Amino acid sequence: MSGIYARRIAVVAASAALAATTGLLTAPTAQAAMPTPIAASTARSYLSQLTVAAEGSSSGYSRDKFPHWITQSGSCDTREVVLKRDGTGVAQNSSCSATSGSWYSQYDGATWSAASDLDIDHMVPLAEAWRSGASSWSTAQRQSFANDLTRPQLIAVTDNVNQSKGDQDPAEWLPSRTAYRCTYARAWVHVKHYYGLKVDSAEKSALQSVLNGC
Repeated sequence: MSGIYARRIAVVAASAALAATTGLLTAPTAQAAMPTPIAASTARSYLSQLTVAAEGSSSGYSRDKFPHWITQSGSCDTREVVLKRDGTGVAQNSSCSATSGSWYSQYDGATWSAASDLDIDHMVPLAEAWRSGASSWSTAQRQSFANDLTRPQLIAVTDNVNQSKGDQDPAEWLPSRTAYRCTYARAWVHVKHYYGLKVDSAEKSALQSVLNGC
C-alpha cells in the first residue's frame, strides 16, 4: 500500500490549484472548515479511475482495527481538533475538551451549542473502507485513514444524523441537506481515490449522478 500513497502525492499536488478554487457552500452560521475537496470536474475524472468491484466482506472488521482518536498535539486528540476546527467561538479547557461554541452541521442544517450533540463523521466510513480495500492494510495505515486531517475525511455533524448514515455509501445514504450533496460526493471520491479504495457499481452510479449536477 505504501506505493499508493507515493503515487497519490503528485496527483494531489497537481489538483491543489483546482481544489483551492472550490470552496464549501456558505452555511447560514458557522462554516465547517473541513479541507476543501477536489473540484467536481476532477472528481468526475477520479471516479472514472477507481476500480469497480463488488463490495467485499465485513468478515474480520472491527473499529479497533482503525485506531482513533489519536493524540494530535498536547492533550488534544483528533475529535477535539475537528470540533475546534469546525466550530465558531470554541472554548476548550486544559484537557482540550470543548466547553462552549457553536457548530453548524452541514448534513442537516442544524446548529448546536454543545459538543456532546456532535459526532465526528468519517466521510468514507471505516467499515466501508474495510470492504473496499482497507482490510489488507496495516494497522498503521488504517490509523492514518481514521485520523486524516489533511483530506476531506472528517467533519463534525449532528450525532444522530451520523448514526443514521452508519457505514452506508452514497447509493444508500446522502445528506438530507441537498445543497451539500455536491461537496459530499467530491469529498467521497477525493478520499477513495487518494487511498486507492474500490467502488461498487451502485455507489459509482450514485456518485456520477450527484457530480453531474455540480
